[in-house]
Amino acid sequence: MVRDGTNQEPPGESIATGSPPCGVTEAVTTMMRRGGVPGLSMTVVNRDRVLLDAGYGLANRSAKTPATASTSYLWFSMSKIVTATAACRLVDDGRLDLKAPVDEYVDYLRVPGTTTPNVGQLLNHTAGFGNPMPIRWVHPAGADPPDPGVLLRRLMGRRRAYRYPAGQSARYSNVGYLAAGQVIAAASGMPFEAYVRRSVLGPVGMGHTGFRYQEGAVKSTGYVRAPRIADPLLRGLLPRGIAGERNGPYLSLNPFYVDGPAYGGLVGDVRDAGRFLRMHLRDGEIDGARVLSPGSARSMRTVDQAGKPFDHGTGWFRRPPKGSEPWVEHFGAGAGFWNVMRLYPGRGIGIVVMSNSTSMYDFEPLFALLASASWS
Repeated sequence: MVRDGTNQEPPGESIATGSPPCGVTEAVTTMMRRGGVPGLSMTVVNRDRVLLDAGYGLANRSAKTPATASTSYLWFSMSKIVTATAACRLVDDGRLDLKAPVDEYVDYLRVPGTTTPNVGQLLNHTAGFGNPMPIRWVHPAGADPPDPGVLLRRLMGRRRAYRYPAGQSARYSNVGYLAAGQVIAAASGMPFEAYVRRSVLGPVGMGHTGFRYQEGAVKSTGYVRAPRIADPLLRGLLPRGIAGERNGPYLSLNPFYVDGPAYGGLVGDVRDAGRFLRMHLRDGEIDGARVLSPGSARSMRTVDQAGKPFDHGTGWFRRPPKGSEPWVEHFGAGAGFWNVMRLYPGRGIGIVVMSNSTSMYDFEPLFALLASASWS
């Protein structure tokens, strides 16, 4: 059980596959208590199988719905890894050139009077875009989705759409991946979402993940932990229809989607995310389906663009490690949800944690345990 406001009691635990190594349940409990996390789902995989599928705490506090490995969450920016994978699939098929200027595919991305970035620079965050706060780039689940191309055109119409010269230090940008989605649509000759389903989600076997909640999915309710006095401010910041009812120390959020599918639009569970990590650990193949060439999968993990606070590769990023083995990862954070997926290529381990907490929590002690465990 999770007590309102304090999380002092151990969160309910739901194990679907495997057994948590010694100390893991205690590490999860501590992480959730200190971070004020209502509920989370977790998977640990190696190249060949699922090592652990589990849920802790509550996916919905009002209904007392437990979080499990099959609970659906908004992926937010973890979607960028799937977008980068789709782009590299087009490269493998000879339909996209990462060195080509972006305006060869989408003409309104041209930079007047200076060097236009190339496609690869969109994917490693060196294209020069700024990163405006996307808190209002969402819409209620029951509303018609806006056209991401219209949003991108509006952003490109601003006075300083490109804030920095292309090819310099990496600066994280949702706008760059919004543009990457339009480039992928142009190169593939089909809508971005359709291409991702055909080239990545389908071949990987991610049947519970897409750009809308799947029929029958158990939805995790997003929560913002804040005092009641902050409710009017939060309701004003979010688009109409997003903010829901208060539940103890949390403001709940009604189901919603992200306006830009390429930078943050996926919705699904940790089991599918685990399959995606297994495909990358296997250098682009899973269950006999070849999604990427081995060279493309490995090149995505090459983190060679220095930036702050992260160094970037093609999709993957990493805070520069100090005295530890390298990993690559991506966070997925926004109103109501905070997620992380990480690959340890040298150990052949992948970990995903997805939660209905807006605030970041200290997951490093848990990940250190999971990555170093002796899995039977």
